[in-house]
Amino acid sequence: MKVLIAEDDPITLESLATCIEQEGYSTLRAADGRMALELWRSEKPDILCLDIMMPKIDGFELCRRVRAVDSELPILFLSAKNQEIDVVAGLDMGADDFIRKPFTRSEVLARIRAALRRRHGPTAKSFNLADLIIFPKSLIARRGEEVIDLTPREISLLHLLYQHRGLAVSRDAFLDACWGVDYFPDSRTLDQHIFVLRRKIEPDPSNPSLIETVRGIGYRHPLRDGPDFEGQSGGMTPENDAKPL
Repeated sequence: MKVLIAEDDPITLESLATCIEQEGYSTLRAADGRMALELWRSEKPDILCLDIMMPKIDGFELCRRVRAVDSELPILFLSAKNQEIDVVAGLDMGADDFIRKPFTRSEVLARIRAALRRRHGPTAKSFNLADLIIFPKSLIARRGEEVIDLTPREISLLHLLYQHRGLAVSRDAFLDACWGVDYFPDSRTLDQHIFVLRRKIEPDPSNPSLIETVRGIGYRHPLRDGPDFEGQSGGMTPENDAKPL
């Protein structure tokens, strides 16, 4: 497995690469965004770990360019820009995770392992949440003619809600299933991902109907009349999911 690290601080870059290599991964090191872009194109890494504030091309722009070509490659931001607006912006651009500096060796490795597991793990069939049809293989959802791009983690969040539709899913259950049992959560991580996801899929994000908040517990997809079942999507079948749209 190749991990591309883009970080303009040489001490952070060296220490991060060393600890990742000690876990058995190979690393590609980039001191700026342009170098990272060239390495991504030439070396085809399995995962990207990006700083945001870099010379030549910043992390947000680099993420945007990669996502325009590859919707599945895991992308993690590692940044001192840790205001909620920065986290939400990174997730909106298609990043899978956002790790705030300073971080520990164990935390970074746990997030890398979890991201790689999600990418290479089993893929679920298409499924419905009310009128929304989710296609995990294509990393999209559809509502009528509208096509919504989703990240692998957003697919995992929606599939967990689907599996427990009508029931409250605890915050710990989300973190274990969608980040991994060895994940070290920030108190706002799940809420930030749900906020971004609601903006993508809810007809009215200010009054969510697909992902309800269950105060003191977590979130729930409510059971209502409608096609909340697997593999039945108004003429679309799981086989269609493997075909380009």
